[in-house]
This record gives sequence, structure tokens and C-alpha cells, in this order.
Amino acid sequence: MTAANTPNAGRPSAVAIAYDQNDTAPRVVAKGYGTLAETIIRTAKENGLYVHESPELVGLLMQVDLDQHIPPQLYVAIAELLAWLYSLEANPALDGLPKSQTPVDQAQA
Repeated sequence: MTAANTPNAGRPSAVAIAYDQNDTAPRVVAKGYGTLAETIIRTAKENGLYVHESPELVGLLMQVDLDQHIPPQLYVAIAELLAWLYSLEANPALDGLPKSQTPVDQAQA
């Protein structure tokens, strides 16, 4: 079944990930479609988190169960995203970037 044929095709989707230095890998802490996705995105923005748009990455992360670590196949993609986020934190001059880019990934499928 392709993404276009799934019941959630065309609905907004969002995944929130969290990383603790004591964990072996980042975990999926929230995910959903439609209204739930909008709530995840709104909550992230209200809490000053960046929202990164990547439909492909969201599609892959939606396959990970809640509170589970991301699979090794996604380590490089997530590491690049986290490195970018950490560089934003380390360089306040970059803080003027749009808040539509960050650890909560969203997609308009």
C-alpha cells in the first residue's frame, strides 16, 4: 500500500521526538494525524520549539511506536537534524530563523 492509498493520505501529520543523553537513541514521544497533528505542532510552537518540515522523515517516524527509540536506519537523518538544532542553540545570531523548522517534524501529506 502506498502512502497515497492510506486512510491518512492528505491529512497533516506530525511526530515529536525527544533525546536524553542517557538514552541510546531519540524516542518518539508524540505522533498523530489531523487534529492531533495540529495539536502537537501548536504545543511545540507554544513551548518555543522549532518545527521542522520533512514529509519523508515524518513518514518514516510515523512507523515507530510511541515511546520507542528510533531505528538505527534513521540515526544519520536524526543526528543531522539534532546537530542543526544544537548549532542554533549555540549561535543566538541564528535564532531569527522562522519557527517553522525543528524537532517536531510535520508533514502535509
